Amino acid sequence: MNTGQYTTTTISTAGFALGLALLGVELWRWHKGGGKGGFDGGGGKDPKALIPLGFGIVCGILMIACPAGLLGTLADFLRWGGNSVGDLAMKWLTGTPSQALGTAATPRIDGYGAIVVAALTVALWLLRKSIAKTVKGKWWKGVLVGVLLCVSTGTAGLVAQQLIEGVNGVGAWAIGGLAKGTIV
Repeated sequence: MNTGQYTTTTISTAGFALGLALLGVELWRWHKGGGKGGFDGGGGKDPKALIPLGFGIVCGILMIACPAGLLGTLADFLRWGGNSVGDLAMKWLTGTPSQALGTAATPRIDGYGAIVVAALTVALWLLRKSIAKTVKGKWWKGVLVGVLLCVSTGTAGLVAQQLIEGVNGVGAWAIGGLAKGTIV
């Protein structure tokens, strides 16, 4: 792989902590169930209730992989906001400023993966009015979590790499198999 297939971005310890906190809160709400945490107000631990959060995390990771476009710019803004809010909270709560967690090179969407991301974005845009408000809220939290956590060299970074390579593969399959009639 050449270096053009990766995009470099930075996350602070405070931004990473904020991402972990948001993920923890949503998983705790799901675990406890009922009230605002579940869709139907009933018992907890329904795996379907995690779909908006998980899908949002996937979308956040895909946004980071599109550094030159509008999605990448939005991801940069969300990451900047997460780093800033996290730093402010960390300074107020502990008296210690955050540090750069590191600059990670995340995989970049290629021409084939861009097809999948563009189709997904257009579909979400067209469906936005028909999606319930609570689902949108969980999705946006997932997007922020994905943007903040995938820029690491740990487990979250590994998940991001696998996801992006998978999306690139699905795009190549779609062009080869569906559009050109050849199996890749």
